[in-house]
Amino acid sequence: MESEDSLRSRLEELQKDLRKKQRFEEAVSTTISLLQDCYPTASPSLRKSFYSVICRVATVLKTRYTAPGFWCSGLKLFEVSLSLVSDPSEKQQLQANIAHAKEILHQIDNPSSPSQRTSNGGYLFEGHLTVDPEPPQPQWLVQSNLLTAAAATLFNAESSQAPVDNNNNSENTTDFLQTVIENLENAVDGFMDLETVSGPPKVPPASKEVVEKLPVITITEEVLAKLGRDVQCAICRENLAVDDKMQELPCKHTFHPPCLKPWLDEHNSCPICRHELPTDDHKYESWKEREKEAEEERKGAANAVRGGEYMYI
Repeated sequence: MESEDSLRSRLEELQKDLRKKQRFEEAVSTTISLLQDCYPTASPSLRKSFYSVICRVATVLKTRYTAPGFWCSGLKLFEVSLSLVSDPSEKQQLQANIAHAKEILHQIDNPSSPSQRTSNGGYLFEGHLTVDPEPPQPQWLVQSNLLTAAAATLFNAESSQAPVDNNNNSENTTDFLQTVIENLENAVDGFMDLETVSGPPKVPPASKEVVEKLPVITITEEVLAKLGRDVQCAICRENLAVDDKMQELPCKHTFHPPCLKPWLDEHNSCPICRHELPTDDHKYESWKEREKEAEEERKGAANAVRGGEYMYI
């Protein structure tokens, strides 16, 4: 049986492999095997490492790889994970991932019509031909278009001078207004949802387990001489003294433990440089993963354009 440190290292390597299209399915298959063998007896922290890999798979599928083979691999991982995890929020997220994967695979197997594609063209990127169907319009845009159509109908009705058509225009206007009234609440909800999704989530506090494991160093004469006699704790602004206990963040900034704890109970970053620590909030961590993937995509696209790797056909 592998040690937990060894398993964590393997999971980190698997997360890196997920970024490579040619190794994605193999990485997912390996993750499934590790889940089945090691998850039931894993510690809480190792289980979170497993869940981080699962979240990365979901993020990669939603943002980068759309072929059915990738989605089939992801679906199997989500179903195996659902049978093992016990955390209610994780179960809920996995159920949503399973439903989304099945929906995607159903759409691939049963395309509604060829007209859904905007063109037969695509582009070559990193040697892969990409031809994606036009995505469905979001609900808020559908409702917005409905409001625009209703406004146009009202304008046409008021502008019409033909008495014969007045009754027809009045009936059409009434129908449109009734439809708008019935869907107005959905339109408002759609705009609110768009605002909620597009904005960054509220930053949660740092992970309690990570905070507990932060190293504590003791200020010695040598350390104080190196730092300078006027060096202070950045939070309480008191000068450091020999034998002071200082807690060190991964960025190497140090603080009195009683000063740092209240800060990390509300924030997940260093008070000086804003280096972020992991959190216990899976939604926030998933959002960070998506942002990281999006940034990698933007950098990759920019590099490809500069290097002439895009070939339009």
